[in-house]
Formats: sequence, C-alpha cells, structure tokens
Amino acid sequence: MKPKIEDVAKLAGVSPTTVSRVLNNRGYISNETRDKVQKAMNELNYFPNDVARTLFNKRSNLIGLILPTTSNPFFGELTFHLENICASLGYKVLLCNSLNQIDKEEKYLEMLLRNQVDGIIVGTHNRGILDYHKQGLAVVAIDRYLSETIPVVSSDNYEGGKMATDLLIEDGCKCIALIDGVGELETPARLRRKAYVDLMEEYGRAPIIYEIPEVFDKKSQQDVISRLFHECPEVDGVFATNDIFAASFINEATSRGKNVPGDVKVVGYDGTETAQILLPQLTTIKQPIELIAKTAIDILLKEIEREFTDFPLETRLPVKLSKGTSA
Repeated sequence: MKPKIEDVAKLAGVSPTTVSRVLNNRGYISNETRDKVQKAMNELNYFPNDVARTLFNKRSNLIGLILPTTSNPFFGELTFHLENICASLGYKVLLCNSLNQIDKEEKYLEMLLRNQVDGIIVGTHNRGILDYHKQGLAVVAIDRYLSETIPVVSSDNYEGGKMATDLLIEDGCKCIALIDGVGELETPARLRRKAYVDLMEEYGRAPIIYEIPEVFDKKSQQDVISRLFHECPEVDGVFATNDIFAASFINEATSRGKNVPGDVKVVGYDGTETAQILLPQLTTIKQPIELIAKTAIDILLKEIEREFTDFPLETRLPVKLSKGTSA
C-alpha cells in the first residue's frame, strides 16, 4: 500500500500540515524540520501527488512543446536545449510532434490544456488556425508567426540568407539556385529567401527557386533536386535553406559525377551538431540554437508570471558563417 502524507508526518514527528508546507514550500519551516520530513519521505519511499500540488499551487510546472518533428536535426537539437533548460528550472516538458498536420496540432493543444500546462512553445506553421490565447495561456513561437500578439524568437534569417548568397556570388558562381520549402508560408525563415532574391536582383540576376512541397520527405527532396539538375544543368551554386536540403543536393550531385565545390558550390542553413558531424565539409549559416531555446523560455516565464513588458514581439538572434569546403 502506498504511503500517505499522514505516514510521513507520523514518522517525522510533525503534523500533516507541516509536511504539506514543506512539500509546497509555504511559510517558514526550519532546516531541522525540513530534514526530518525529507528523511521520512526517503524511508517510506513517498512521492508527493503532483496533481494535488498543482491544485494547491495553481501551477503544474509543465511546459508543452509542439514541434513539427524531432527527427529533423534542428528541432531535435532545439528540443534537447529546451528540455534541459526547463529541467534546470524545475519544469517538466510534454513533447508533441505535429508533423505540421492541423488535426494533430489541435489534438495536442487540447491534451496540453487538459494537463493544465503553464505555457506552450510552438514551432509549427498553422497561423490563425488555432487560437492559442483562447485560454489565456502563455505562448511563445519559434520561427513561426502564430498571431499578432504571440512573441516570436528566431535567428536573423535575412542576414543569414544575405551571407549565404553573398558568399556564392563572391566565389564566382554564375548560376545560383535556391532550394526552399513552399513559399506561401509566412514565417521568419522566409526572410532567407527574400535576402537571396534581393541580392540576385541587386546583381542583375534572375532568381532560380526550387520548392520542396514535403520538406520532411526524402523522396520529395530527391524529386525536386533531380528536376533542378534536369532543368538547370549549368547550376554552379546552391543556397539550401536548411542543411537537410543541402545534404540531399550534395548526395544527388555526387551521384551524377559532380564535384563539390569544383563543379557546384553549396551553402546550407542551421549548423546543427548532427550536420557538422555527418557532413563536416558543408559550409552553412549557423543558428544559435541554444540561445534561441533560452530566449524562448525566458520570454515564456515572463508571460507565465505576467511580467511580459520588456520583450519585443519579435526577437532576432545573430547567425554566423560556418566555413566548410562545400563553398
């Protein structure tokens, strides 16, 4: 039979109310009393009821994460930092992989609300489809616009796109293509494309854009990249808006007997540890992933405490060029 708070109180020689005050950190409790209660809990293998503590404190100490997929290296690394930082602050994380599917996102949001999470960090695309503020919930978006009132944290996507395109132009590339996701999505990441287009037009060149409709699908990537080679065989420079696209392009180029960077130069975007280990030759724009996670949590906690007054609605963090041999 599981021990109860009364059993802890009896063994510690204190009242059940005192045990409750220790568990919920309420009121003055001497260190001696705290030690007695903790020792009794350890002896009885007693664990406090988190549901009851939630009702008492009006806090669940739960943070919900709704992300497209942690199988993507960027979101996987982001999740690692988010969970690690939350744990250090006493928060547990409920992780939801939505695959950018509206129905899954709706179900996950309902589940998080049922679990009375204190806040949600969102990295999915569905702007305006879900009203994340309908419960007065604290919400922060990462690299996504969800509404006019939800704060967004991202890297400086425009500067990153400019750095990548500039590098290819300076390297002497004459036919530079962009590999990106579908352009109708309004996200901060779309500024990578805007920077590419702006620079190409500034240099009097026509932008060459290839869109991958299913960004997490390997076959969709291969089909679009094959079409790029077929329609644009003279391509000698590629800016891929994430490292997965860049890796897919390099694999296809190699299978066609193309030399990277001799025949075609490639620049990616993200700079995750996974990409750096598996594709160390890739030149990429490195996002400050840990800082993105920390900033998002800082803002979320301010929202939870109703202290969100000194943060801008959009935070753009600096990127840097990670130089490999692919460009």
